Formats: sequence, C-alpha cells, structure tokens
Amino acid sequence: MILDKETAKKTAELLLQINAIKLQPQDPFTWASGWKSPIYCDNRITLSYPAIRNYLHQEMAKQVEEIYGKPDAIAGVATGAIGIGMLVADYLNLPFVYIRPEAKKHGRQNKIEGHLESGSSVVVIEDLISTGMSSLKAVDALKEAGANVKGMLAIFTYGFEKSVAAFKEANVTLHTLSDYSHLLEQAADTKYITEEEQTTLENWRKDPANWG
Repeated sequence: MILDKETAKKTAELLLQINAIKLQPQDPFTWASGWKSPIYCDNRITLSYPAIRNYLHQEMAKQVEEIYGKPDAIAGVATGAIGIGMLVADYLNLPFVYIRPEAKKHGRQNKIEGHLESGSSVVVIEDLISTGMSSLKAVDALKEAGANVKGMLAIFTYGFEKSVAAFKEANVTLHTLSDYSHLLEQAADTKYITEEEQTTLENWRKDPANWG
C-alpha cells in the first residue's frame, strides 16, 4: 500500500536515476528463480548515494510514525535492509535489530542479531518485496521471540499477486515508499520508456513466471 503518491513517484525517479532499478524489456534479466524479467532492482545501491539514502530513510521514518505510531524498535531484514533499517532507527532514536534468513551455525546461534525485549512493538524495514516469503519469515522469527510486529515498510514492491495474498494470509500490514505501478508511471512521464515498452512491462507482471 502506498501512503503518498508524490513520494512514490519521486522514489521511483531516484531509483531509476542511480540504476538501483533497471528496465530492460528488450534485453531481459534472468533472476535466480529462473524467471525472465524486464526489470532488476537492487536497492542496496542507494546506500552509496548520501542524498538519496537520506531522502529514503527520512521518508521511511516519517511513514513509520504516521502509519504505525512510534514503535519500541526497528528491525531490518538481512542483508538488503540492514543499512536502511539502521538509518531509520537512528533517525527515530530507536533500538535496532536485524533478522537473519537462518540461525547462525555457531556461537549463540542467533537468528535475531541485537537486543530485543520480549513484548516490544516492532516495525520491520525491507528494501524490496518480491514474493514476500523471506520478509514474512523474518516476521515469524520476531513473533517467536515475543515481539509485537506492528507492520512492515519497504522501499519498493513489484506488487505480485502472490505477495499480496501472502501478506493478507499472514495478517501483516505492508506499506512501501513506491511500487511497480508508480515506477511505470514515472518512467513513462519522463520518457524513460516508450509506450510499447510500458505495455511489455505491464504484461510481465501479470504472469512473471511464464513471461518471455
């Protein structure tokens, strides 16, 4: 869910500007899943651009408070959201933890790194929502640790039906700064893509597993 349309379009513009998002409908990428895709998103690149990372984490911090109220802690999903999550926590002067995809094999075998009091209210920060499975596993880990997960805020989502259904089934509220629809709108408005390319990109999201 998008809170503010102008923020969504500006976020999309910034991600395109630094190639954190690349649109290549004529020369598709191959994802790790094997899917052919006309888009590739790596929001970790934003951390290398101070002005952009500042815009993103400040907007995320403001939206955390506006949507969820100020939580007791911020949690980032490893590894992509550790950097931006820590910046959000710092801006809000809140404790920060991050969630590993799997528990460590040695030492204390932590799945959650950092100190989190049981019963704490937590907002989860993500960089990108694809199918949503890894994000929701992080939520499960927090709940197992006794946290009250208020919801999740991500930089960007593809908006796949599978992810929408998964978040609904898990009863987890998801908001994002931007999404695929606003990305295409911004790309078309700025002539980053042609009308034909826009149609191709719109068709991909309808059935990404079988596209191309």
